[in-house]
Amino acid sequence: MHFGKIRKPTGDVVVMIDAERQVHVIDTARIPEVASLSDLLAQPDPLAAARELIDQRYAPEPLGGQTFLAPVDRQEIWAAGVTYQRSKVAREEESRGAAVFYDRVYSAPRPELFFKATPARVVGPEQPVRIRSDSRWSVPEPELALVIGPDQRLLGYTIGNDMSARDIEGENPLYLPQAKIYRQSCAVGPWITPTALFPPPEQVEIRLTITRQGRTVFDGATSLARMARTPQELIRWLFQDNDFPHGAILLTGTGIVPPDDFTLHSGDHIRIAITGIGTLHNSVA
Repeated sequence: MHFGKIRKPTGDVVVMIDAERQVHVIDTARIPEVASLSDLLAQPDPLAAARELIDQRYAPEPLGGQTFLAPVDRQEIWAAGVTYQRSKVAREEESRGAAVFYDRVYSAPRPELFFKATPARVVGPEQPVRIRSDSRWSVPEPELALVIGPDQRLLGYTIGNDMSARDIEGENPLYLPQAKIYRQSCAVGPWITPTALFPPPEQVEIRLTITRQGRTVFDGATSLARMARTPQELIRWLFQDNDFPHGAILLTGTGIVPPDDFTLHSGDHIRIAITGIGTLHNSVA
């Protein structure tokens, strides 16, 4: 079962669940406590609440053909860096002068955490992500995203794309916000898998495929079991001396980095697939 948001042909945005490849609309007006997707996920038993709140006015639809939106309400989107060995090596290569810091943060108790996006900067499935106009070396970063409640509970998982300008960050680590935070620099979706239904890390593959004019120009994969930090560890640090009244989405870092001679082009198509969730598709504007 997955939770998500879709736009109906009428233009209305509704919360939905996918059960046995049938899409059901949730009645978010029935009780005040569940007025949004994040409210539904924050229920003590979101699966039971979803089944109880299925809107009988809408017939279930076969999964496929719906217009999915980013499964985000009012949460801030944050990201973790250098959580995989491959990412550590890539960051050291792109920023020789600061390589020692990336080496240290990989094994340090405190992780690298940074603000990534407000909901308005996030795009959903099939929507275009962007390359910074002043970047010559930009890549997608496929990441498992944690959906976290205001009480620090891990509510579910989705897919995130942390678009990055590697040349800008490599020039000076203090340019990290400019390399990471800009219009349409983050994609999330297509839906959320509840925590109770997510497979164990050793069974989760993350795969990135980039096509250009119908031809695959990059394909790579890693296992979630290679991540050096646990979701609970990252959540604890994110909430250290911080409050998230609407919850948060936390991208957990990438273990897939294209080679140094690769950069995205306008018109490329990015496909990120994660076991237990699905596939996030985005084009490059």
